[in-house]
Amino acid sequence: MDATTAPLVSVEALSIRDGGRVLLDHIDMAIHPGEIVTVIGPNGAGKTTLLRAIIGAVAPSAGRIRRAKNLRIGYTPQKLAIEHTVPITVERFLSVGAKIGPGERSRALERTGVAEMRNAQMADLSGGELQRALLARALMRNPNLLILDEPTQGLDQPGEAGFYRLIEEIHAETGCAILIVSHDIHVVMRAADKVICLNGHVCCAGEPAAVSADPSYLRLFGGRADATLALYRHHHDHSHDHDHRLCGHDHAHDESPAP
Repeated sequence: MDATTAPLVSVEALSIRDGGRVLLDHIDMAIHPGEIVTVIGPNGAGKTTLLRAIIGAVAPSAGRIRRAKNLRIGYTPQKLAIEHTVPITVERFLSVGAKIGPGERSRALERTGVAEMRNAQMADLSGGELQRALLARALMRNPNLLILDEPTQGLDQPGEAGFYRLIEEIHAETGCAILIVSHDIHVVMRAADKVICLNGHVCCAGEPAAVSADPSYLRLFGGRADATLALYRHHHDHSHDHDHRLCGHDHAHDESPAP
């Protein structure tokens, strides 16, 4: 990945408010071709809101998002509500709103390992099968930016490992950039080119080695790179002023739904 290449996405002084509540405050970041960018942070930190803003589903309250003219985004949401009373097969789900033929659908299903599920009902899929079906739909656009919002949430450890291996293979094969929200710190530090620690604003950002030595990251994980996932998911033991300095106030976050 050449950092001098024009970015696929540039986020400039992005702020998003919901009524009187600030969801994101003055976010600056960029995603370059071919790089893997991972976003971490506590529940309610605005991670999903950031991703939805990048895909255009949430409008900025201030700032801007610049997208390359050749940008093709493949997106998998954190959650997908499946109505059990409305039957829809996996293949039908992939074809809704998609201007591609059955051959492309078949190749996407085969690449993600769920070709044998093409006639299964979406509501009957396991968590891992559902995530792979969502990934297959994202890949049908031949994206140069793949955006994944906690794609392994709810999967067991073997399911997580298998899914991350698949993502690494797709990255190696296609060279697409990947923006991923992940709760798996080991994956973040092993696979990412850049890590962004978010808590309504950018606490710290950079290469994994730099972020892991940053005071904000160390405070967040109790000074240990192998901190428990429970700490990561539910607690953020510092707050910041608008200059992003540590204020040293303990607090915990509950998950707040994205707008």
